[in-house]
Amino acid sequence: MLDPATYSTLSALDITREVNAGQVAAVAIAAAALELAEQRGPRYGAFTHLAADRAMADARRTDERIAAGERLPLAGVPCPIKDLNQVAGLPWEAGSAALRGNRADVDDPIVGWFADAGTTMVGKTSVPEFGLPCYTEPDTGRPAVTPWDPSRSAGGSSGGAAAAVAAGIVPIAHASDGGGSIRIPASACGLVGLKVSRGLISSGNRPPGPGLGTDGVLTRTVRDTALALDVLAGPRPGDTYWAPLATGSYLDACDRTPPRLRVGVLTTPVIADDADVHPACLDAAARAAALLESLGHQVTDAPVPFAAEQWRAFASVWAVGALGIPLAPDAEGALTPLTRWLRDAGRASTALEYAQALAAIQLLTQQVAEAWHDFDVIVTPTLAQPPAPLGSLRDDADPAADFAAQTRFTPWTSIYNLTGRPAISLPLHAARVDGPESPELPIGVMLGGRFGTEDILLGLSAALEAVAPWGRARLG
Repeated sequence: MLDPATYSTLSALDITREVNAGQVAAVAIAAAALELAEQRGPRYGAFTHLAADRAMADARRTDERIAAGERLPLAGVPCPIKDLNQVAGLPWEAGSAALRGNRADVDDPIVGWFADAGTTMVGKTSVPEFGLPCYTEPDTGRPAVTPWDPSRSAGGSSGGAAAAVAAGIVPIAHASDGGGSIRIPASACGLVGLKVSRGLISSGNRPPGPGLGTDGVLTRTVRDTALALDVLAGPRPGDTYWAPLATGSYLDACDRTPPRLRVGVLTTPVIADDADVHPACLDAAARAAALLESLGHQVTDAPVPFAAEQWRAFASVWAVGALGIPLAPDAEGALTPLTRWLRDAGRASTALEYAQALAAIQLLTQQVAEAWHDFDVIVTPTLAQPPAPLGSLRDDADPAADFAAQTRFTPWTSIYNLTGRPAISLPLHAARVDGPESPELPIGVMLGGRFGTEDILLGLSAALEAVAPWGRARLG
């Protein structure tokens, strides 16, 4: 039997090597993960549902495959699925009281991709309603909080996934990002969170739409993120577009030191020019810049790529996307005020206005490329503030103010969803923002790259991890 405390120190790469070598059984890993999930999951609002039977069945299947001579890229690695995605036979409520009691009939494709790679599906992780806000405070269950300080949000929309990884319950968790939903909780929970280039990971059976969102993972190490990307990246039958794959594996890219890069640093808010940037977030960006300079890279200031009002195209497309969620007519009353407000904004948008918003996004993508043409990497704080106190962003009485507060909290993340470029949040900094006796909080730094340069971002991130290794949460 594997001691859960020992298990919680293992990376996905550690587990994969040991299970593939027959040194530990996947069922032992699964049992340890489930024990920790029961102990720690409720405190941090990590899960909407634990799936012990499914987990043990997955683990037994992996052990059988290993015994038959297979070697699997994520052998025995516990990996929960975000509750925006379906897992057959399990609850699927997407954080919404309007879907309370709903169960999935099929697995979404990404569930199968993870299973084929040898993962163990231990449960469904918490999300805000339909993944729309950047905090995870659903009406259907407990809020997801950062294990560094449970009085503060884990971020969103992959908040439960981040809480599960930061609490040591699992080494990786499925996540997704339509406006920052991997990178925001990565910053709030002290994790690595990569949003990949548009089309690098297939949208599976979901219509790609405007291409803002992508699947991915949250992890504690850069190499675990790369290991998962090697499983997920690449076109699938029926994809209408895809990004080029790197030469060689993404895991191998972590061992390649990038040549001297041109790094631009930007700490001025972009999508919300009235955002207040906390000194700890400025310190985080400055520390990252100094580290990059010490590694031999050229570091200079980068310009703001577009005016804040141009971001309204994203807001318009986001609102129409919320309206497009298929719901029964009588379900509206069960929705949160923010979701109803977004859907009303979507209804008010004409077909011409939506088409113009899509065109504006394409023009903005060109504008960003021109503004940042002289840079290989752009460094910003991931967020404008430390992890947000619970309830400080959600405003049911004034959903317009709620949405505005979210934009001020995340004034850089959605640039990469609009442009389709990759970006990664790294836990390069921590600070005690409420005095010397307050809990230390993680402060993320975001590195953004050119389209299709995940290998460069991963190599650079691994180099930063080597010279400035980050700590883990002291569970609050």
